[in-house]
Amino acid sequence: MNAPASVLAAAAIGPAQTQQPPLQRDVIASAIAPAIALTQIGKHFDALEVLKDISFDVAPGEIVALLGRSGCGKSTLLNIIAGLLPPDRGSLRFHGQDASAYQGWRRIAYMFQEDRLLPWRTVRDNVMFGLESGRMRKSEQRKRADRALQLVDLEAFASAWPHQLSGGMRSRVALARSLVIEPDILLMDEPFSKLDPHTRTHMHDELLRLHQITGLTIVFVTHDVEEAIVLADRVVVLEPRPGRIGEIVPLSPSLARPRHPTDIDVAEQVRILRLKG
Repeated sequence: MNAPASVLAAAAIGPAQTQQPPLQRDVIASAIAPAIALTQIGKHFDALEVLKDISFDVAPGEIVALLGRSGCGKSTLLNIIAGLLPPDRGSLRFHGQDASAYQGWRRIAYMFQEDRLLPWRTVRDNVMFGLESGRMRKSEQRKRADRALQLVDLEAFASAWPHQLSGGMRSRVALARSLVIEPDILLMDEPFSKLDPHTRTHMHDELLRLHQITGLTIVFVTHDVEEAIVLADRVVVLEPRPGRIGEIVPLSPSLARPRHPTDIDVAEQVRILRLKG
């Protein structure tokens, strides 16, 4: 998301001009701040230390993969970012604001590993579900759901039932349900892990297409090195017991998109990262 030129111009002014009013300073700070910033995050479950000293930033519009073996705390970390779990130590900030004061939680979407479609609801009604806790009129909810279904090329199936859909189509409905709130940040916990390889590849292409359209900031969990390399701008490699950052691997712009697993450069990066694991 690009900041207005006036904001960027103000942010570029050097230290000699620091007398902006408080509101303007807040706007400038928000414009240049990371979309997500984690500093020294730690988490225990009773006596078990699950995460230790996790620190990294995610830039607006960036795609970041959390990669690691089972038990390294990937999903726990994602749940902390989502506000579903509190950290025991450290700080979490969104667009320069501490998570405790952040007012944009409704613009953060979470896509689970299972599609969690409600079998008694049509495709459109499943997508609308994320809007029903607010005060939006039913007609507007319907319009928003239809727009989200258009984004994932499922508008023709709005009246279908979940049992009538393939696995890939169900995943696209779950993605539309995440997009219907028009989020700034999309968090995903291995959402394509149960799909067959062909369908998973199609969903990767779909996600990158939607990212290009919307400019979403995306953080996703995966244990699949190939998936991380194909999708991410950077890969945060977590090591287990306790979960900690082993390495942060930048991929963009050195690996141009689209990336195919059979491309020489992509395959080599996958090989190198697997050797490190």
